[in-house]
Amino acid sequence: MKTFLPFLVAPSNKVCYNSGKVSDQKHENMAELQYVRVRKERHIMELSYQSTRGGETGVTASQAILKGLADDGGLFMPTFIPKLDKTMEELAGMTYQETAYEVMKLFLTDYTEEELKNCIARAYDSKFDTGEIAPLAKADGAYFLELYHGSTIAFKDMALSILPHLMITAAKKNQVKNKIVVLTATSGDTGKAAMAGFADVEGTAIIVFYPKDGVSRIQELQMVTQKGDNTHVVAIHGNFDDAQTGVKKIFGDKAFAAELAEKGCQLSSANSINIGRLVPQVVYYVYAYAKLLEAGEIEAGEQINVTVPTGNFGNILAAYLAKEMGVPVKTLICASNENKVLYDFFRTGTYDRNRDFILTTSPSMDILISSNLERLIYLSAGCDAKANAALMKELSDKGSYTVTEEMRGFMKDFLGGFASEEENRATIKKIFEDTGYLIDTHTGVAASVYNHYKEETKDPAKTVIASTASPYKFSGSVLEAIDGVRPEEDEFAIVDRLAELSGVAIPQAVEEIRTAPVRHTAECGIDQMQATVAGILSV
Repeated sequence: MKTFLPFLVAPSNKVCYNSGKVSDQKHENMAELQYVRVRKERHIMELSYQSTRGGETGVTASQAILKGLADDGGLFMPTFIPKLDKTMEELAGMTYQETAYEVMKLFLTDYTEEELKNCIARAYDSKFDTGEIAPLAKADGAYFLELYHGSTIAFKDMALSILPHLMITAAKKNQVKNKIVVLTATSGDTGKAAMAGFADVEGTAIIVFYPKDGVSRIQELQMVTQKGDNTHVVAIHGNFDDAQTGVKKIFGDKAFAAELAEKGCQLSSANSINIGRLVPQVVYYVYAYAKLLEAGEIEAGEQINVTVPTGNFGNILAAYLAKEMGVPVKTLICASNENKVLYDFFRTGTYDRNRDFILTTSPSMDILISSNLERLIYLSAGCDAKANAALMKELSDKGSYTVTEEMRGFMKDFLGGFASEEENRATIKKIFEDTGYLIDTHTGVAASVYNHYKEETKDPAKTVIASTASPYKFSGSVLEAIDGVRPEEDEFAIVDRLAELSGVAIPQAVEEIRTAPVRHTAECGIDQMQATVAGILSV
């Protein structure tokens, strides 16, 4: 059955990476303690960012956030993964905002304490409908980490609420005078969350490409009704991978970048390729463990599993970084839908996108090119940028690559699983009928995969499941799962029926778009994306 605790609140119903951690408590001699503190501060200040393909090094956090993607097409990674300098017991008593500071200060080392705390305060405020920001709900033998209480009811809010503030602060720190043009591909959630964050932010514009007919109707309405004179939404005639590849090509076009610069513009990204998206995601895994500890659900040092529904790999990579920072995580369970490219990769060591693209009821995971996996490949290769670049070239040229056995050994803490559409529906229905707890189709994939894992391994470790979207974001598919009938009504009739059947309140984010006017109607072909950007920016 579903359990409610004080913080476990369900809604209305070669090691290239070294630790910077030093424990002050181990040193009684004051002179030694002062030495340790100076050494720790200097070590933290030495953290910088470098491209996974070797073309850029010594980049500050604020510069990496502004650029989004490295000039050589690689992704920025810190020169080491810092260790938490607070114990889990200390973190257990902290708010989400306080936890965010303790995690993010270790990665964003050129932001001052005042700057970072200001960004955090502006991000995690009343736009979230729960004071916990990311509450945990215990149901069906697992802990569901609810990441959908922000303004767009999906987990992307957790990072995209703060990214605009980090980016504007970075622009000031680096004396950037150009307009920052945020260029983003979305599989449904990133686009709306990014536009909500950047809407009418001075000195910025945002252009979002999404796959026509490849998102839910609620997702599409959230995007095309977005307010803001600086927001632009374009439907492409292709899938998410096409949109993502097109955006990366635009970033890699140096001549186009020069044309933009002449017009006083520079590109940046709100996709999870931006380190400013990835770092805030680490926070909620640290927070989840600390709150389980605070509630007495686990003992200090007890290992947990984390299950994440995964498409682009950023969300589960954040869980891995939390583990490397010191959170006791045993197994990282990577849950895929029928587009199971990641499941096949962890099973065989070969990443192969040469396969049919399947449209599923968990569209945010309908992805065959998982961009953030490059960061794990880079780490598994011992931070060998040349080796990583060669594999990424194979992916670009042939659509596949195979990692070495040594690299697979590095990734031993990851385990892949996948759920069929039928299994997903059955899991959503069973959890609702058994506990009264309602989950969306992406969380259903994760819960299905976790249940398979538990049956096969008999692993008794307590498990956190990342619940990535409100069930109302995919109301038709969720209603079909629990009611057994494919709904034919208008989208909002479905929403109302789901509320009636489940007793779960309709989020304000859904109510807002019920009568909102459509503001964005642009469409383009895959080969017209750059021309579309040029037209929007009058280049």
